Amino acid sequence: MKREESTWEAGNEGGNQLGLCVLCGLPASGKSTLARSLSDQLRRKQGWGVAVITYDDIIPEMFFEGENGPTLSSQWKSFRQELLMYLEHFLMTIINRWELSAPILRTRGMWECFVDCLKNQGLICSGTGEAQCYSLTNTTLSLPLYLILDDNFYYQSMRYEVYQLARKYSLGFCQLFLDCPVESCLERNKQRNKPLPDETIQLMARKIESPNIEKNTWEHNSLVIRSRGSGSEDSKEVTDLLTTALKNPVKCFEENMEQKETDRIICSTNILHQADQTFRRIISQTMKKAKDEKVIAYKLKLLAEELTKLKADFLEDLRHGNSKKIPCSCQNSISDVIHLFHYERDNVVQKYIPKEY
Repeated sequence: MKREESTWEAGNEGGNQLGLCVLCGLPASGKSTLARSLSDQLRRKQGWGVAVITYDDIIPEMFFEGENGPTLSSQWKSFRQELLMYLEHFLMTIINRWELSAPILRTRGMWECFVDCLKNQGLICSGTGEAQCYSLTNTTLSLPLYLILDDNFYYQSMRYEVYQLARKYSLGFCQLFLDCPVESCLERNKQRNKPLPDETIQLMARKIESPNIEKNTWEHNSLVIRSRGSGSEDSKEVTDLLTTALKNPVKCFEENMEQKETDRIICSTNILHQADQTFRRIISQTMKKAKDEKVIAYKLKLLAEELTKLKADFLEDLRHGNSKKIPCSCQNSISDVIHLFHYERDNVVQKYIPKEY
């Protein structure tokens, strides 16, 4: 866990500029087309390093097939959190100039897709050390680097999680919101190899929340694009926005009391549920690992009881604002909460599988 305690300040000496761009909008609104075009423009004209992180290409497809709608929705939230954890893991690697190693707890196929995404866009290459370890390329280490996150991001709270990550490490942050008529999205969706049900897009259209700069100061680096699906919409305006965000990274802990309360309300709507789902998955994976290691039955029982108690303590802190396990300063950051849970989990597991932790 020592790596997780490193800070941006420690890794920023001589470091390159880093930015996160959230690309959001309805399915089939032209996000992926714009992302490809924008990536090419930024490489050729700006000389930047760019990686497009397309959620649909990384999160396992099998979890979105079948008829179990509520279960799939819950799994989708859990996998979104896992992908955000991968993203932070990669950012920590760049900031501290390490090799990229696989997290202890991961969904194997999903992690491999994430690694392939970075490899295919020239940000990492196979290292010479231990297995599942990758070296950062010169592009990643020396050029200004933008990570473009391609997903629907239809709730403000989803985008705010990315903003929190940018604020935590003082990165550039901006949003591109593709405003496309529902009818156009439905028509384009039908031309896809695997079209979504019309009802899914219509439901998302009713729920989607566009950037609100007047209400949320954290959304001030946002641009609403009237999408035509050509991938070249407002290219100069887009480039100007990304340049401004990169040159003016989010200041860590820079907030007034009014904005802090707004932030708290946004976070509190989802953080408890997200934490509960993630804790359950971590415990399930840990218990499977313990069984694979042939931990004897009575120790398995004790391990399960300790982990269940740990989960209950964490959720109690989040629910009532206590600080028994989670410092109050961390309770609005799901990534901080998960990191703390991993740390406490490792301490528990060491009693039963010391050679693995």
